Parts: sequence; C-alpha cells; structure tokens
Amino acid sequence: MSIIDLKYGKGHFEVDVPDKNLANIILPNELSGVADEQAEIRRALENPIGSARLRDKVRKGMKVAIIISDATRPCPSYKFLPALIDELKAGGVIEDNMTIVIALGSHRNSTPEERKYLLGPVYGRVRCIDHDKHDCRYVGTSSFGHRIEVFREVVDSDFIICTGNAEYHYFAGYTGGAKAILPGCASHDTIEANHAMMVSPKAETGRLDSPIREEIDEVPGMMDIGFLLDVVLNSKKEIVAAVAGDVIKAHREGIKYVDRMYSVRVPKADIVITSAGGYPKDINMYQAQKAMDNCKHIVKDGGTMILVAQCPERLGNGVFARWVDEATTIEAQARRMDERFELGGHKASVIARTAMKCDIYLVSEIPEHIVRKMFLIPAKSPQEALDAALKKHGPNATVVVSPFGGMMLPKPI
Repeated sequence: MSIIDLKYGKGHFEVDVPDKNLANIILPNELSGVADEQAEIRRALENPIGSARLRDKVRKGMKVAIIISDATRPCPSYKFLPALIDELKAGGVIEDNMTIVIALGSHRNSTPEERKYLLGPVYGRVRCIDHDKHDCRYVGTSSFGHRIEVFREVVDSDFIICTGNAEYHYFAGYTGGAKAILPGCASHDTIEANHAMMVSPKAETGRLDSPIREEIDEVPGMMDIGFLLDVVLNSKKEIVAAVAGDVIKAHREGIKYVDRMYSVRVPKADIVITSAGGYPKDINMYQAQKAMDNCKHIVKDGGTMILVAQCPERLGNGVFARWVDEATTIEAQARRMDERFELGGHKASVIARTAMKCDIYLVSEIPEHIVRKMFLIPAKSPQEALDAALKKHGPNATVVVSPFGGMMLPKPI
C-alpha cells in the first residue's frame, strides 16, 4: 500500500492506495524556493522586463494604486509590499499618496484579519480599500464588444501597479498580469461579459489564446498600467521567481516557470484522486472546483473522481448557491450556462458537465444535501470514497493521484 497525504484546509487526510492500482502520483517538477525571497523581489524590481525601473517611472505628488490579490489567492503580498513601497518612495512618492486596492473580482469583501495578513508589515501605514464592483468607470470597449469598466479609485490614480501570482487558471489560461484589473477590479457587468466567453472551446487551462485572457490583455491598451510585479510559487507556497516590469512582457516570462513546474502528461485512469491544495485554495467550492476542472482531462469516461476540499465557507458565492438550489436535472444544469450566462452560476454548470462525465466524490464540510444538489457524492474521507470506487471499477482499476490539483495541469497521453 502507498500512503499519500492530501491537504485539507490547514490540515490533511491520508489515503492508502494499493500499489497494484497506483498508476501515477502527479507532482510538480518542483523548483526550490529561492534562498532569499527579499533578494529575489529586489532583483526583479531592479531589473524590470520591457520597462524602466519603477522608481524612474513615478514622481513626487503622484497618487499610486497598488492592486493586490484577495484572501482566496495564495499570493504572498505581505512579502513584496515593503520592497515595492520602498521603490516608490525612492521615486518621490510618499506613503500618504499610496492606496492598496484589494482585487475582489466577484468575491466577498475582505475581513480586518485578512487585511492584516495580506498587508503584513505595511498594515496601518498605507491606506487599504476593497475594490467595489458597483463603483466603476468606463475605460474602453474590447475587440469582443464588451464595455470595460474599472474601479473608480484605480482609474483616478496617476499610476497603477498590478501584482499577483502566476499559475494556471481553468478558463483564463493563466492568472497574473492584467488579471489584477480584469476581473480583479472590474464592474460586475464587465466580469460577467468576460466570463461568459468561457463557453469557447479555447477557454481552457494553460491557453493564452483563451478569449478571456485575450480580453484581459487588451486592458493595458485602454488604460495606462504603469508596472507589474508577479511572483511564481511552488507547492510549498515558496517564491521560486519574481518578475517585474511591463504588464504583458513580464507576465509572459512568469508563466514560463508555471509551464515548467505544473504541466505533465499521464495516461487516463479509472479513478483520479485530487486535493484542491489546502487553504486558501479550498476555502470554498467556488475556488476548489478548479482542481476538479484540471483533473477532468485524465479521468476516463464513466470513471470516478475524488475531490478533497474542506470548503469552510461552503459554496462561496450567492448566485452559485442559488443555481445549485434551483437545480432540477444534471442535464438542465449543464446547459443552463449556455442558455443564460450568470456570473457565479456558471460554476454550477461547469460542475454538472464534469459530473456527467464521471462519478465525483466530494470530501468537504459542505452539508450532504448541498453536495447532492451539485450532482456530487458526499464522502467522509478519501479512503471511504476510494474503497467505493475500487468496488465499482474492479480489482484492476487504475488510480492516479494529484495532491496539488489546483496547481497542476495533467494532460492525457
């Protein structure tokens, strides 16, 4: 037997997989965290890609907006904000003229405790506000015909800095770059129009030609994004690289690390066991679903997937919860997104589509009746789910385990 550890919130589960069934454990082609994270951040700031140095781009009197990720993302903003602020001060910008904007997209507001964590040593020094999707201004129309509306406080700033972490995204291709603006700081209508394009066959993990990513990358042509600082993390959430400079060019350098670490080819399996990756990737089902979407590529039709995701905040989105509650049949839920796209509700459709392909067991804190309304099978542990799956698929069933399902992009051989 092989005992495999699966992250679950801030804890973990263990699952015993018979050696004869275990076909693969999908692990990152791990790069070690840099020896000195602060030195790596400073190196990136001192050697920007496709851009002048930040301190040379700003000037005294400028009002600067620094956009950071919210608590649902693993981005360690507290690690790079001090160096970023020092660089701005070297260019003549005083802290009173800086505003840190937490990019919420369509997520809930941040809590005081989350703000303290996200800002770390600069908490209390620099003004910090949440993005408001209802207080936005028009900045242009994309080539897809969508009105792009961005948070007023960002638009009214003299200089905008995007930050984030680059990793795979299940329909935008990759996170990072101008995604801090769209959807991070966009209006509800703009986010909904952008996300509605996920019905495109190109809207997949790891694709830069996803229409969602293409529209995101049009935003710098509508408003002046002055600078980017992205980090790339390994599975231990250590920084393996930092990239800075032009919002497009630096982003493209960052995703090279993502592809190197997290893309892998494996044969399809009868049973796929995955963890969303623990906190914060499994804070709710809205986030944890991404691991399910990544792993759907390698489970056989009619197979079984087992997802381990604590989800202490349950579904994490009101529209998502309403669609789940209103569900009638799995077929109707799967096509509902095509008939009328509604931001948040799309998660329910995507889950239903995957559940039509295979059985999906969910190990979580979500009440069982809600799990079943998502057309998933509740389980108390991954072991319980695996034992049931092996009984269904027989003694020779193949099993693949992806302990970092929210990060990895497995592709079938």
